[in-house]
Amino acid sequence: MNNQKQQKPTLSGQRFKTRKRDEKERFDPTQFQDCIIQGLSETGTDLEAVAKFLDASGAKLDYRRYAETLFDILVAGGMLAPGGTLADDMMRTDVCVFAAQEDLETMQAFAQVFNKLIRRYKYLEKGFEDEVKKELFPANKQSVEHFTKYFTEAGLKELSEYVRNQQTIGARKELQKELQEQMSRGDPFKDIILYVKEEMKKNNIPEPVVIGLIWSSVMSTVEWNKKEELVAEQAIKHLKQYSPLLAAFTTQGQSELTLLLKIQEYCYDNIHFMKAFQKIVVLFYKAEVLSEEPILKWYKDAHVAKGKSVFLEQMKKFVEWLKNAEEESESEAEEGD
Repeated sequence: MNNQKQQKPTLSGQRFKTRKRDEKERFDPTQFQDCIIQGLSETGTDLEAVAKFLDASGAKLDYRRYAETLFDILVAGGMLAPGGTLADDMMRTDVCVFAAQEDLETMQAFAQVFNKLIRRYKYLEKGFEDEVKKELFPANKQSVEHFTKYFTEAGLKELSEYVRNQQTIGARKELQKELQEQMSRGDPFKDIILYVKEEMKKNNIPEPVVIGLIWSSVMSTVEWNKKEELVAEQAIKHLKQYSPLLAAFTTQGQSELTLLLKIQEYCYDNIHFMKAFQKIVVLFYKAEVLSEEPILKWYKDAHVAKGKSVFLEQMKKFVEWLKNAEEESESEAEEGD
């Protein structure tokens, strides 16, 4: 018997093609421009048709790579040469903002085209912002205040709100990132509070939004125990340390309600915290982060559905104690009168 292993047959020198599915075609900027302008020549000035064409073309053309070229075309009519002028040797289109009639209705219709395009392809937001800066404003007027004033006066309130919202979202992300870094470094609370208040003023961020960012940052700075019976104790110890920071940004009833909802959602989304909700609220009450009225409001009708029955049951005795204490203080005040 032949004990040698039989060699398996091999296919040498053969190459097999694999089918590539849903692969986007690769375009250089000139080819990309030609495809967009050709499509716009077919839609004409029907901006509904333009919006549909742009929506469908994103599935075939590389919008992410050529966002600048796309917005050059839609705003100025073609790809711009260095210095901001249209290149003489490039295709152009009259289906663009600069060639459109300068009446309010037409400008609002173009605003809708941009809104639909950016809603469909969220990654185009940055490209649109850059195009607006490049085309409409000199360097010394590229601020949110100038953008919103310009668009509002032009009757383009939607674009004005869009620019303002984008700036606010960016400012919030930067604030939360810096907060987490400051906490991880162990910066003094007075320094963190000063920084946050300056950012609130500079970027017009309301306190209820800020308290949500601080809560998220505080809860992300520690690795939580996975055992339910231990995590509550760990949470109380951790949050007691950060109470002075949280208290600095719950000076409004709405801020307190926002914090209560953030706590509710966090305890529901992180199952090990389900039994810790009432303990956290009581801690914050004692530390003067939360007060009676917002807690009673949350209990009555301001809570959300997440874990509602569990958390309301947990809070029942504490809420009854708050109500009794409130009634006693009211009766004492009446007797004093």
